[in-house]
Amino acid sequence: MPKFSIIVPVYNVENYIKACLDSIEKQTFKDYEVILVDDGSTDKSMDIAKKYKGTIIHQENRGLSSARNHGVKKATGEYIVFVDSDDTIEKDLLKELDKATKEKVDLVRYQLEETYEDQGVIKYPEEGFETCSGEEAFQKIVNYHFVENPVGLAIRREYWLKEKYAFQEGRLHEDFGLIPLVIIKAKTVKSISYIGYNYRQRPNSIMRNQDYQKTKRKVEDFYFHYQFLIKEIEKTKINSTIFKSYLANSLILKITELQKEDYQKYKKKLKEEKVFDNILTDTLPRKIKKVILQISPKIYYRKK
Repeated sequence: MPKFSIIVPVYNVENYIKACLDSIEKQTFKDYEVILVDDGSTDKSMDIAKKYKGTIIHQENRGLSSARNHGVKKATGEYIVFVDSDDTIEKDLLKELDKATKEKVDLVRYQLEETYEDQGVIKYPEEGFETCSGEEAFQKIVNYHFVENPVGLAIRREYWLKEKYAFQEGRLHEDFGLIPLVIIKAKTVKSISYIGYNYRQRPNSIMRNQDYQKTKRKVEDFYFHYQFLIKEIEKTKINSTIFKSYLANSLILKITELQKEDYQKYKKKLKEEKVFDNILTDTLPRKIKKVILQISPKIYYRKK
């Protein structure tokens, strides 16, 4: 059994996949397998991918969630590492993760940096922490820029399979819909300060697309994920106060992307469903924030 299973979903990334697979091939720690999931690519992505060592799986185009789920099913490694096919990893990433997983923890968090074709690199410094429970880890992680990114985690496969985790298929914002739960339910989590992942932000990516119909769909899917996560956390005995506050704040921020009528509809819906009640009010600034959000999320976030 390899130490790591690197799962790479592939869909029409012919301009980026070589750099991605080169960065994996250059790893200084060699006990790993690569699983490439072709999600129905129609360009030359797979012609390039076939030149590299790894298991190739083909499927009809069903989206990123399906490709990741398919990859996990084929994985045999002790730990799962997700790498998107337009990103790259640093050569010592697996070496650092190997050292961090000597204790057989459920999760190891490592750091990302964003790379923009027009803005260069943006780093978000983050302190690592020693092994703790998922509940404690979530309280630390929620204070940082990246929370729900699966590409910043090495996940013990046994833990993933035991909990029957899977990304929601056919939905956008699939990371938000699962990874917060994966973190908080883990028995043991460790974080290292090593920046091992170069997270490319493409102008035409799903996250940066400006089409308003897609914006509406994103909000709808985000709301779906919020409801799912609330139901799932309520099945546990975990202290979920901070978790629910994070979810509520994230959803409230998300609806500010909507235009006037759609925004008002969602704002009313969130009030009726008491989403605002989940916002923390344990400090004076948080109490003030909650009051302003209830009046107008767009005023708080200064959006038009």
